Amino acid sequence: MAETQIFEPDGRAIPYVDERADGPALVLIPGRGLNISYLGPLTHALAEEDFHVVRIGPRHPRAAADQVVSMHDLAQDVVDVMEHLGLASAWVGGHAFGGSVARAVSLDHPGRVNGVLLLGVEGAVATDELSSDASEIPAQARDAEVEAMQRAALEATPELEWSSLAPAVPVLVVQGTEDRMTPPSNGEQLQASAPDRVSVARVEGAGHLFPVTHVGATAWPIEDYLDWD
Repeated sequence: MAETQIFEPDGRAIPYVDERADGPALVLIPGRGLNISYLGPLTHALAEEDFHVVRIGPRHPRAAADQVVSMHDLAQDVVDVMEHLGLASAWVGGHAFGGSVARAVSLDHPGRVNGVLLLGVEGAVATDELSSDASEIPAQARDAEVEAMQRAALEATPELEWSSLAPAVPVLVVQGTEDRMTPPSNGEQLQASAPDRVSVARVEGAGHLFPVTHVGATAWPIEDYLDWD
């Protein structure tokens, strides 16, 4: 099992875990106020099917100035880690807020993104992910120190600069049917806006934390859509 590393370009402390394999490359970004550890079981399920999965967490602010970031800055962090690992392109995705960062990556760096994976689709109104089904999140997965920075990044960035769909980039939405924080209607609206390239898979009976509580049901549509045996 790969260990968490810290990449520090220009003094930024960006945690990542690189689970290398021979299959398609997939970047996973955690939700707001959470670190990359809770995505470990999903990563392992995909790695068992030979997916090359890289988890990239939020930079850790070291001073007040580090809190002044935009979604473009957080997207750049992801691309910088990919460059560091020699990963020319990948499917880039994330859970809730992490998916919003993934969308920003696809808009700012389309040549790096083979497709976008959204584990729940954020709407324009920021939600408190830590209060949703909080008992399902291990205490060690919480990272409240970064939450203010992430919320500020959303507020500093016009919505269309992270919520738009990059031209010609396919999108797979996986969503819990009982998710109240990133409700299924968000994914359905996104699909309606571009039915030719947005696909939706549903995890029946699952709430907001379905990547933790329904690992197999989350991994299966990803494996099927990326068509890897």
